Amino acid sequence: MNARVIELDGSALRLADLRDTSASEFALADNARQRMDTAVETLHRIIDDGAVCYGVNTGFGAFANRLIPAADIEQLQYNLVRSHACGLGRPLAAETVRRAIVLKANALAAGHSGARPLLADTLLKFVELDVIPVIPSRGSVAASGDLAPLAHLALAMIGEGEATQRGRQLQGSAVLDAAGAEVVQLQAKEGLAMINGTQVSTALALDAFYAGEILLRASVLIGALSVEALAGSFVPFDARIHAASRLAAQQQVAEAFCQLLSQSQINASHEDCDRVQDPYSLRCMPQLFGATWHTLQHARDVLAAAINAVTDNPLIFDDDVLSGGNFHAAPIGFVSDFLAIAVAELGSIAERRIDLMERRVNPNLNMFLTSEPGLESGYMIAHVTATALASENK
Repeated sequence: MNARVIELDGSALRLADLRDTSASEFALADNARQRMDTAVETLHRIIDDGAVCYGVNTGFGAFANRLIPAADIEQLQYNLVRSHACGLGRPLAAETVRRAIVLKANALAAGHSGARPLLADTLLKFVELDVIPVIPSRGSVAASGDLAPLAHLALAMIGEGEATQRGRQLQGSAVLDAAGAEVVQLQAKEGLAMINGTQVSTALALDAFYAGEILLRASVLIGALSVEALAGSFVPFDARIHAASRLAAQQQVAEAFCQLLSQSQINASHEDCDRVQDPYSLRCMPQLFGATWHTLQHARDVLAAAINAVTDNPLIFDDDVLSGGNFHAAPIGFVSDFLAIAVAELGSIAERRIDLMERRVNPNLNMFLTSEPGLESGYMIAHVTATALASENK
């Protein structure tokens, strides 16, 4: 079966399109090509008129007030890419890189960056033929743009970077040969358009978001099994309790527990039970999982906008070149921290349920679920490992 083709136009990309980039093909939309060509023409006209444009005929950062002669404008772009490709550490995962590439191509497709369609086409050839540029996981300036990682991506496009293709190591022009592409000859602003932005930060946040969705669903299923294993009460999932919270996600989680446990025969065992209530790790699952769900919903809203954002600087609008700060990834950074907090709590309450199973519920069971205490350690160290991982998450 052929993969579906997703056309990139800078505005219509969906979160579902990025969940598994290997399952789709990506192509630049025709209307995006027209916008990109128009922006390039506008940029060249402004340069020819002698206007001063940051990063086009000026230096960068602290050198923004240094004018660059017309003869050096293209060299300026090469110098920028080479000087900023200074990342360190283990390379980013292949799927993260593919997402970042698609996001960069989509941002260029909006037609505000002054980059030719050739750049987006070359990026999408990397994805199509599974050529994964090597992007170190450490570097850049925190949330203030993904300069170093994106510079490594740009380096691969100009025949000076590294990549892998199905386990094969590639360097220099061999990267582009493997992608069936020509070495890109950078023009005015194209180096800056490539390295300025938030595409790597967004790709990393997407990794966390997709994983968080899976972990939340697994947590609800495992939580329901825990209620069964521990002969827990169903009362904490009563819809009236959660309606009183006024929190929609909490109510939905409680309803999910009720559906999962609806056929259970254990609930009847509580008819003459003298247990007042279960410990937090069972009783408060709807509250905690609901809070995680709310966090994921917030992240979904932010990321759905971010995947169609144009985040380099300056930007071209009609006949104007405007300097701003869309390269700042504070919205992505904040929501990433929020996701980390929410997902860490899933692990914390899971560790407490492990403790509950091993120690507190049934006095007829030996500690750590071992049948021969002392001779066997049971699940002691498995629990210790869970505790260590929960602490590391925090």
